[in-house]
Amino acid sequence: MTATGDGADLRRAAERLGFRAEMVVQELGWDNDADDELRQAIEEVTAAELVDGDYGNVVDAVMLWWREGDGDLVDALVDALTDLADGGAICLLTPKVGRDRHVDPTEVAEAAPIAGVSVTTTQSASDAWSATKLVKPKAGRARR
Repeated sequence: MTATGDGADLRRAAERLGFRAEMVVQELGWDNDADDELRQAIEEVTAAELVDGDYGNVVDAVMLWWREGDGDLVDALVDALTDLADGGAICLLTPKVGRDRHVDPTEVAEAAPIAGVSVTTTQSASDAWSATKLVKPKAGRARR
């Protein structure tokens, strides 16, 4: 799938999602329905190719493509934390409402704390995908 915006729009979207120059971004859950133009925009913004799950080193961010029926979201989020540096974020990409294999936002909201992450923002990533930013809670923060 491709986004309808031009390359500059997708680069701005990548920046809004928190991607910056020289970040190492690990991509998990890629399939043929992933938005290749968004992927390219992230590579342009970071000036680096995306790395896969076999990277084996610390990464600044994880880009996780997730669809209804992909399995257990909690397990996927825990796996996404494996190589994530302190202060890093998971960008959870899910099909938008009305798209095939859409993920209900309540599923994300319920899975996040079980996996040890917090939802910070959700926004449009492209014409077909929404992005939810997930981060580890800061150490020392009082839990309620």
